[in-house]
Amino acid sequence: MPNRRPPRANASPPSRGNFRHRYDDLESRRAALVARLRMLGDMAKPHPGYKRALTLLNDTFRKSRLAQRLAVLQAATWLIDVLERLTTQL
Repeated sequence: MPNRRPPRANASPPSRGNFRHRYDDLESRRAALVARLRMLGDMAKPHPGYKRALTLLNDTFRKSRLAQRLAVLQAATWLIDVLERLTTQL
């Protein structure tokens, strides 16, 4: 075929790391987000989003498979960003 690329000599998929490395990386990200949420203090605790962020970071994160945990952390990050903006405006 005229437009076909020649095969590379070392055509291996990019390394994703082993299971333990990915697991530890997600756990450290979760711990950082929990610390960031706790730093919001008493101003954010009455907000319903605070409890929802804790639920995402604890219950939902633990119930999810490893492949889905990154999406849970992204959702929690977004919610914590919103809470930070709300508390700075109040």
